[in-house]
Amino acid sequence: MVLIKEFRIVLPLSLEEYERAQMYIVMKMQQQNTTGDEGVEILENKSFDDDEYGQGQYTSKIYRFHSKVPSWLTAFAPSNALVTQEEAWNAYPMCKSVLKCPFFSKLSLTIETIHKADNGHSENVHGLSKEQLAAREVETIDIASTASDYWSFIVGRCNVDFSKFRSARTGRGPLLEGWKDSCSPVMTAYKLVTVNVPYWGFGRKLEQTLMTAERALFLESHRNCFAWIDEWIGLTLEVMHELEQQSDCSLNKKLGTPCSVDNNRTAAQEESPDGERALA
Repeated sequence: MVLIKEFRIVLPLSLEEYERAQMYIVMKMQQQNTTGDEGVEILENKSFDDDEYGQGQYTSKIYRFHSKVPSWLTAFAPSNALVTQEEAWNAYPMCKSVLKCPFFSKLSLTIETIHKADNGHSENVHGLSKEQLAAREVETIDIASTASDYWSFIVGRCNVDFSKFRSARTGRGPLLEGWKDSCSPVMTAYKLVTVNVPYWGFGRKLEQTLMTAERALFLESHRNCFAWIDEWIGLTLEVMHELEQQSDCSLNKKLGTPCSVDNNRTAAQEESPDGERALA
């Protein structure tokens, strides 16, 4: 059975700010989670222009996180069973990611995201059919929530207390009860996740595991997005793109794979001390 779930993540940011924040958070979290043994390998990162998405950035990656594979799965599959390949098309404010797993060739996981300048109350932003809407589950994720589960710690828990947090550079925060209905600016990432693991016996359990893991990743990455606001708020898109190139090269070097990006200091690093922190 295919699982369809729409996660709505509200943030105290503008759409323009989130475009930069998204790039920064992806870079920093990839660096934190990549070592010589496991992590994220960048295969391609290039611009694209096509009829379906318009203009944007295409990336192809391999995720290797052997230590994070659930123990019940390793009982009948090797530790590298969930090595995944991701293709992503970022045509902000619309994005799409498709993940596949060579070991489970029938497995598919698709994340379609639309970003809107609202507080999470827009319905059917993805234009779903009646059948899809009937199957869809909706969950609004509150980044100020203190609740956590097993996957929160596996992904990497952000321990900032947003009921006490205030950004030094923007003055935003703290996030108190009802903040989503009163803050300005505000925007929402509407993430539609479709998971299909058509294997008898364990397929349903793996579908639920993957959906739960995606939820934890969405929660923790967007908590980081606001917690790290004073690190990225002054960076331009041009600086972000240069930092992204350096980060891609650094990730591959950590894993011992080829890197086509020059490791010399770029103009972006010369101009921005904040940029140097991004790759620390």
